[in-house]
Amino acid sequence: LTPLVFCPPAVTSPCKILKCNSEFWAATSGSHHLGAEEAPEFCTALRAYAHCTRRTARTCRGDLAYHSAVHGIDDLMVQHNCSKDGPTSQPRLRTLSPGDSQERSDSPEICHYEKSFHKHSAAPNYTHCGLFGDPHLRTFTDTFQTCKVQGAWPLIDNNYLNVQVTNTPVLPGSSATATSKLTIIFKSFQECVDQKVYQAEMDELPAAFVDGSKNGGDKHGANSLKITEKVSGQHIEIQAKYIGTTIVVRQVGRYLTFAVRMPEEVVNAVEDRDSQGLYLCLRGCPASQQIDFQAIRSAQATEGRARRKGPSLPAPPEAFTYETATAKCREKLPVEDLYFQSCVFDLLTTGDVNFMLAAYYAFEDVKMLHSNKDKLHLYERTRVLSPGNTAPTGTHPTLWVALLCLCWLCLL
Repeated sequence: LTPLVFCPPAVTSPCKILKCNSEFWAATSGSHHLGAEEAPEFCTALRAYAHCTRRTARTCRGDLAYHSAVHGIDDLMVQHNCSKDGPTSQPRLRTLSPGDSQERSDSPEICHYEKSFHKHSAAPNYTHCGLFGDPHLRTFTDTFQTCKVQGAWPLIDNNYLNVQVTNTPVLPGSSATATSKLTIIFKSFQECVDQKVYQAEMDELPAAFVDGSKNGGDKHGANSLKITEKVSGQHIEIQAKYIGTTIVVRQVGRYLTFAVRMPEEVVNAVEDRDSQGLYLCLRGCPASQQIDFQAIRSAQATEGRARRKGPSLPAPPEAFTYETATAKCREKLPVEDLYFQSCVFDLLTTGDVNFMLAAYYAFEDVKMLHSNKDKLHLYERTRVLSPGNTAPTGTHPTLWVALLCLCWLCLL
């Protein structure tokens, strides 16, 4: 039987960057073996790639894969001393020989992070970031936030990969949002992997990259990047051994969750450190996008006065009361930490039991990915938490009242 190849919705969108990528990869298959005499052919393919991106530029302005491709073309032009002027036909370059294909099964040392990056230093310190639910964000510094962040936002952006999420309203007229689309770009890295793009959307959780492959391409270390399907349509895992990174993507109900384990060295591998504050996993959500519990406490008094005069705020969804929501969340999350509190908040806000499962699986991913088992549970949600700080134990005494008020405000 011929295997089915997943074709994501982006392929049929006006932006044709994935077509440009595929044409270039096809034209340069095995090009890392080219000798100096064949460099002009690579430059020809590269100019064709650039020409293709220019043709689709107008419809790709907001596409992360497009901008990554444009920057990658510029870098390759410089590396191979390619002129921007010249022929743009796309000859098929030499493919891997059987001997080369056999060699690919044993990735070079550079494609194993712990072997190559840390030969003469201490073991790497791994960090974790997760996004789930309404959405709730746990950053690389163990800050826990609930954010609005509607639309497309960069979750990670460093020298090795980009992750972008798109959050959409859960209910009409509500500020409650959840992740409906995820794009991950693994940048080309030495002899390890070609550039690969992974995309998931609501009801579409593929077990392959957008070009249909399940590993890093045609380079020797291609198997240092692999996708594994854990549960069909519900749970995939991406191992990027060349950067010591594990990514877990799930679909729970209609929405997506994201979790990553990444070495600090990779997290901080950025060229423009002044822009680091834009990446949610690194610095958290912008202050304007965070839910402020101090403001909620003030709103509590206002809401109370409004109710004495007559109901003026919309009631939360009828599916759950505070008591039934806490009871439901306790079934999966017996420890009353921030994952439990997030579960209660999401059930009251949305009435959708799948958000309870999203909080449960988010915590399961923390248990699997976080390197410090003493920091699995977080207890105090804060607006601002300095990097390196950890949340103290003990549930804030007014947090539950604030959560109830917050649920009504999210429906405004």
